Amino acid sequence: MSDQMLILIALAGIFLLLFLVIRTKLHAFVALLLVSLIVGILTGMPLGDVIDTMEQGMGGTLGFVAVVVGLGAMFGQMLEVSGGADRLARTMINKLGEDKAQWSLGITGFLVAIPVFFDVGFIILVPIVYGLAKKTGKSLLYYGIPLLAGLAVTHSFIPPTPGPIAVADLIGADLGWVILFGALAGVPSMIIAGPLFARFISKRIHVVVPDYMNMEEVDYDRELPSFALIASIILTPLVLILCNTFSDFFLEEGHIVRDIFTFLGHPFVALTIATILTFIFLGTKRGYTRQEVQDIANKGLEPAGIIILVTGAGGVFKEMLIESGVGDVIGNMMAGSNLPPILLAFLIAAAVRVAQGSSTVSMVTAAGLVSPLIDILSLEGPVLGLMVIAVASGATVLSHVNDSGFWLVGRYFGLDVKNTLKSWTIMETLIGLVGLAVALILGIFIS
Repeated sequence: MSDQMLILIALAGIFLLLFLVIRTKLHAFVALLLVSLIVGILTGMPLGDVIDTMEQGMGGTLGFVAVVVGLGAMFGQMLEVSGGADRLARTMINKLGEDKAQWSLGITGFLVAIPVFFDVGFIILVPIVYGLAKKTGKSLLYYGIPLLAGLAVTHSFIPPTPGPIAVADLIGADLGWVILFGALAGVPSMIIAGPLFARFISKRIHVVVPDYMNMEEVDYDRELPSFALIASIILTPLVLILCNTFSDFFLEEGHIVRDIFTFLGHPFVALTIATILTFIFLGTKRGYTRQEVQDIANKGLEPAGIIILVTGAGGVFKEMLIESGVGDVIGNMMAGSNLPPILLAFLIAAAVRVAQGSSTVSMVTAAGLVSPLIDILSLEGPVLGLMVIAVASGATVLSHVNDSGFWLVGRYFGLDVKNTLKSWTIMETLIGLVGLAVALILGIFIS
């Protein structure tokens, strides 16, 4: 089959995927599997090979992603139920003062979104935004945008959130580099899209707490855990994973310390340790029975199941592109472009994001399209971490009416569509553009 025909089939498959998700509202998991089947058949693969490729793609992806996302979901659920997120926010505001509450909320969102899903973290912490806005008379956006920016940055850039985990696995990036570059890109993104943009937009859009959002302060069953405990547990897996990455550079192969860090810093082990710590110090040590801890963990796995399956289907799509030969053609075409690979990855993810809305699905789809380019150009090491940040940045920009986050923020802040576009959409776009800029700058030094 000619290269031109393979390209046409790939493009038709992508448009069919977008049509199924957007127009027919078919679940992304089913849509990705269906399109993968169609691409495999149309490219002339033997039917038996099509099925084998689907199994390999699903199994190869879920062998890593299912464990990491599952552990992260239980970790986050314990943090939510214990009031740990609330403790982080209140302590930061008390320490820095209400005059620096914007920065407190941005930092809190940044930390909370590491183990807690974006929408859950926002719903937990938005009552604090309401309280500050009522007390000071300022626009909700003055405090809400920094919180949203902190949550969104970590949700997009820093594992173990599902998006960067999925992209890292699909393109073979080391999570240590992803965490490091995610932090380097995330901090300036949070500052520019958070406190700085909030001061600008809050002067132009003044909104108060909507009448229909009469949220009462959450009355936790037990006293809130300490700030030091929460911060330590959240940072434990990140530090272990980073130690694993850096030990490869500073210690010789076979060194006992390097072997220990390689083991402890593997995402499976690091997140298992962190999850067990939450079970003990946020669970049984605080009066929960073992059965209650198990019930909390089970509840955390409910939303994780959807994310795991969608990510696995993305792995099937990627594997089908590679095995059918479409991947090589796409990769060669992108390699022949004059654009840097980091910018190409950003543009592909941004196009999918605008078309179908979900940032996580956009990351998974874009990673499948970009992975052949990585093989052809023999990209490896730190630069793969930058490719993850580029994909994540592209999948963050230009959130609009096809994104559930757009409507969530609009409802909780009482914004109409026009003002949600002016605030939330611009905030998301700033995060993506700053992330891309940092990735491109770092790419100059790394290459």
